Amino acid sequence: MSTATPSLAKLIIQEIEDQEGISFPKFLEMALYHPELGYYSRPVGQVGRNGDFYTSVSIGSLYGRILARRFYQWWNDQNRPLSWRILEVGANDGQLAIDVAQEIRSLSEPAWQSLVYGILEPLPHLQNIQKQKLFPHLKKFQISENLSTFSQSRMPGIVFGNEVLDALPFHLVEYQRKSWKELFVMIGENGEFLFQPREISKSSKLFSQLEKLDGDFPDGYRTEVRTGYDDFLHQLGSCLENGTLLFADYGFARPEYYDSLRRTGTLRTFSKHQAGENPLSAPGTRDITAHVDFTDLAEAGMKCGFIPVEFSHQGSYLTKLAMDMIQSGEFSDPKIIAQFQSLTHPGHLGSKFHMIEMSQKAELSEKIYQRLALDLV
Repeated sequence: MSTATPSLAKLIIQEIEDQEGISFPKFLEMALYHPELGYYSRPVGQVGRNGDFYTSVSIGSLYGRILARRFYQWWNDQNRPLSWRILEVGANDGQLAIDVAQEIRSLSEPAWQSLVYGILEPLPHLQNIQKQKLFPHLKKFQISENLSTFSQSRMPGIVFGNEVLDALPFHLVEYQRKSWKELFVMIGENGEFLFQPREISKSSKLFSQLEKLDGDFPDGYRTEVRTGYDDFLHQLGSCLENGTLLFADYGFARPEYYDSLRRTGTLRTFSKHQAGENPLSAPGTRDITAHVDFTDLAEAGMKCGFIPVEFSHQGSYLTKLAMDMIQSGEFSDPKIIAQFQSLTHPGHLGSKFHMIEMSQKAELSEKIYQRLALDLV
């Protein structure tokens, strides 16, 4: 705790003392999203070579250019609406928005003219950066700290997020003596943060989620569970009229995620491109993340009227979208080739990330049903 942001550590300690312990989602809320002291409230610079981790966006503009082709395809499939919106969740410094907008304009001036680009951004300093960067590249854009701004003017379009789902809060649980316990954050005798197992209420959403897990878990098996997908997707859906959700993230379908051999879960911290496993160390100074249970996400989406229509590794998803670029010779530039290889090669980001699409007014295919291991009647 000595290397944590001192004032943030004091706030967390005070919260623990007031509540006699806090849940891990509450700890995450403070460590990552405190408006002045949280990790994501720091000045831009967490992403890229000189930051804490890489994303597909930091590879170069090609990622946004390829995604723009999917968005343009959607606009065509919907009979070219005169007004449509792309709503990005977790836009960071706005670079992906610029890459997407520039490519859409090169593909179709009418598509660009009719586009409203929205960004959901709760942090004021990022809002300011985004406004400055987006102004020269977009005719119409909206940046808001809450979704009500977008739900008040529902539009046809796409909501997408790149590495957003893994940043959503999650519970930590441990299998002890044939039952699940939730890990709360407490203060040790020496002032350090530590975990304390507690009983889980049978009426809680967490208990309901854990009942879905099927496996012979060993004693001490630890993993993560998110319970907020329903609310998150419901709010996103309220902003769309006949729309599609698209997310890119690292994770698994449920059987692989909760394999009994994955004894320590997927929780990781990242600082200066170094991975760690102690999320309680130095809160506010490092990213804390866990993989996505895509089966859980798909089930939550279906409750909100979204049907999964695509679920594949990033490599195959992007390659399919980029076929026209490949065939037209756009990949003759060695820099573009290097970006494409980083995004799609199984040894790089191609197999580390999955892409999932969920659409309103769609039908669930048997292929997607099996890939996501959906247990539906």
